[in-house]
Amino acid sequence: MITFEYPYLFLLICIPFLVRYFLPPVKGLYGSALKVPFVTDFKNIAKINSKGLGFSVSSSGLSKKWLTTLLIWLLLVFAFMRPVKIGEPIRLEGKSRDVLMVTDISTSMLEDDFYFQGKRISRIGAVKAVVSDFVNRRTSDRLGLILFGTRAYLQAPLTFDRNSVQEILWSMEAGMAGNSTAIGDALGLALKSLKDSGESLNNKVIILLTDGENNDGSISLPEAIMMAKNEGVKVYTIGVGNSGFSSIANAFFGNMVSNLDETGLKALAEETKGHYFRADDLKSLLEVYQAIDVLEPVDTKQNYIYPRQELYYIPLLAAVLLASVLIFIFRRQ
Repeated sequence: MITFEYPYLFLLICIPFLVRYFLPPVKGLYGSALKVPFVTDFKNIAKINSKGLGFSVSSSGLSKKWLTTLLIWLLLVFAFMRPVKIGEPIRLEGKSRDVLMVTDISTSMLEDDFYFQGKRISRIGAVKAVVSDFVNRRTSDRLGLILFGTRAYLQAPLTFDRNSVQEILWSMEAGMAGNSTAIGDALGLALKSLKDSGESLNNKVIILLTDGENNDGSISLPEAIMMAKNEGVKVYTIGVGNSGFSSIANAFFGNMVSNLDETGLKALAEETKGHYFRADDLKSLLEVYQAIDVLEPVDTKQNYIYPRQELYYIPLLAAVLLASVLIFIFRRQ
């Protein structure tokens, strides 16, 4: 789209006609002439035959020169109006947060005490669906992912690439990181990852999801809580699973049974000014992440920039070229 910075300057086109109409001819050394020579009809200029480019002092030649001069003025007016080409809008990312999701994938997450459309699904299956939807909604945030069991692994550093984070979520399987639950180590790795990003921790959030207690690793939960508090990172904790449910699968996987440490998770959230949530079914798990969306809202402000390309030089250059041609013609006469 082409627009003009100063469209009202289009009125300048009238100036030659106003001068021609209102100002009397100037009589002097060269006889009758107008103050603005490019609007004169040239009738009082000495009749000299023109050689070159086919112009003459005939009425036809004078008309051509008059029209050429008028065109030069028109081009100059367009240049004064500052034509600008506006490109397609480019969206700017709003103010973003860094959200690091720390997710338990110990074998206890295979417990199928969640229901979807009347069918049982595993805890990890429910987490995949709900967290993936959460990731899809965080359009302006950098997201990261740590998976932990016996050991903790940084699977996705903080990134705006939500598709990559979702792919990792859907590919995770319970037991990949071991059978036990090292919450302290996972939280320590999360804090280290946030610090290594080289930015302030004020705008960073950790969402820790687990169905168990800290029963492995080198960092105890009280130590991890103290570390998070000292760093000033807000931690939201989510306890998942139906504590009163036990499936036949436990007969085959004795290490699947886990005791959710709600006391420790609540203390972690309170000390870091976060919140603790309990999710014992799919609906409550969805509500947890919706509540986090409210507590940590996405910046929905739409900021756009419009690429601009100045075009004033085009009519200006054309006017200069036409004026040069006109001067050349006068010199040849």
